[in-house]
Amino acid sequence: MIGFLRWMRRVALGTLNGIAMLTFFVVLVVGALFLVGLIEGDGLPSQMVLNLDLRTSPPDSSHAPDLFFERRTPPVMDTVLALDRAGRDSRVKGVFLQLGGGLSVAQAEEIGAALIRFRATGRFVIAYAQGFNDSGLGDYLTAASADQIWMEPKSPFSAAGTGAGAIFLRGLFDKIQAVPQIVKRSDYKSAADMYMEKGYTGPDREQTTAFLQSWYNSAVRAVAAERKLNSKNVVAFLQSSPQFAEDAKRVHLIDELGFDDQAKKAARDRAGRAKLITMGDYARATEDEGLVGHGPQVALIEAAGEIVDGSADHGSLGGSQVIASDDYAEAFRKARRDSGIKAILFRIDSPGGSVTASAQILEAVKEAQAAGKPVIVSMGPLAASGGYFVSCSADKIVAEPATLTGSIGVLTGKVSFGKSLTLIGVGAADIGVGNNALFDSAVEPFTPEQLANLNGQADVIYMDFKQKVAQGRKLTLAQVETIAKGRVWTGADARPRGLVDDLGTFWTAVGAVKTAIGVSPDVRLVFKQYPEKEGFFEALADLLSGSATGIRAAEGLSTLMRSPAVSTLANAIQEAPRGQVELRSTNLPGQ
Repeated sequence: MIGFLRWMRRVALGTLNGIAMLTFFVVLVVGALFLVGLIEGDGLPSQMVLNLDLRTSPPDSSHAPDLFFERRTPPVMDTVLALDRAGRDSRVKGVFLQLGGGLSVAQAEEIGAALIRFRATGRFVIAYAQGFNDSGLGDYLTAASADQIWMEPKSPFSAAGTGAGAIFLRGLFDKIQAVPQIVKRSDYKSAADMYMEKGYTGPDREQTTAFLQSWYNSAVRAVAAERKLNSKNVVAFLQSSPQFAEDAKRVHLIDELGFDDQAKKAARDRAGRAKLITMGDYARATEDEGLVGHGPQVALIEAAGEIVDGSADHGSLGGSQVIASDDYAEAFRKARRDSGIKAILFRIDSPGGSVTASAQILEAVKEAQAAGKPVIVSMGPLAASGGYFVSCSADKIVAEPATLTGSIGVLTGKVSFGKSLTLIGVGAADIGVGNNALFDSAVEPFTPEQLANLNGQADVIYMDFKQKVAQGRKLTLAQVETIAKGRVWTGADARPRGLVDDLGTFWTAVGAVKTAIGVSPDVRLVFKQYPEKEGFFEALADLLSGSATGIRAAEGLSTLMRSPAVSTLANAIQEAPRGQVELRSTNLPGQ
């Protein structure tokens, strides 16, 4: 027994000694990296060209955590804000832009405007494409914002126009005896036509053709203006696509032929042999700059994805791309309660979603306005249905010309598969107590009485939506009725109908904020983000909720792993030849 106790004592002492050594080691590492961070500043070189790689189409915004050294394409809004900082950073000489991800026209308008704004500070943008492979106009429209466009020789120039397509399942449902019962308000509300129809309805074909034509017109005008070409000549060339890079160069749609290394060398030569830094690395290293300063504080609320009830259930380390009503209503309430916040800039990119969730967010918007905080909306590529619902009371709405908005209408219903299951020998049955206990059953279709009930609900929700739009936009109910009916409009078509106030991008909305709070256009605003972006260990805590306390104690490590000093070390490890790691010092800003 005595021997066992001695053994246990040795194990305990050894364990404590190991913990003490590990703690001491961690303290040493943290201290060393802190000193390295002080010496290196933000870890960026004294001269650089930012590499904006858009060969993967990015989301408009995201609250997903950075996973250690992950190098994903930054969201559009991260890029827009980073380009603003870069335009004031003497170390940044230009941007090397790579394309090929099939950007939408609306994305191209936002990113292109940010690049033009960046160029206005005296810096350059060189665009490169290994081919404009997508037949859409977004990639080339973005490239047109550059000083110079390069393409790989003999690569395809496929940009031709704007298009859309849909799949219709009604014929299949009829064959398998599935019963779709979806009611809509009104004719143009087409999201559920894939279940109810066998092809485009007349109203849906009309609205789709209209917004495609609007996108086409906006893109052609912008390309002609940036490239200093005649619009008719641009259209004539697009009508002949797909073509080759040499054909595009002949009509001055591009400037140079060459491979990627040659285009990068041209960018570095123009910058004086500067180092190429990814836009994501630059955005992360400088992101805190927008949160400090002496200008008026403005809450920046970025919302992207489907609007859902409750709080976001991350469930994975990648976060969730939804607009959770509890989270965003609380974001507006926090901004309202913060005495330092002068206004709220609400960036929205959403196809809509839950009626109750949308109403909860809209109420929080109105509460902020009632407290004297102007709310300015900046619409991204999509702000339709619920995305318009949460925007309609704003003091001012700014949409991109290609934004899809409106869709003031309602969809509700279900598809029942009870008969379908019997075709493959599967029995299914529901038992309910109460007339409508099985109202949402996926086995049995609605009864005539239930379908009447559903139509009544749709009428109530539709009227409430129209009334809120009328109140928020200061329109009569009759005026709203003519532009509602579930129809989507581009920003360019929505403005003359009173659905939005101005056409422009994020920085147009920033200008509207300055006007609302009574400051001059040259005053810099300090943006404070709500809700705050979640870190790696916060997401991990959500995933492993039972051990949140221990995980939150490791948040310091999350901050450390994202620091510029550690990023520099990680990059050196990744880029060095196998078996060799070289650490290079970098200069402080301005040296």
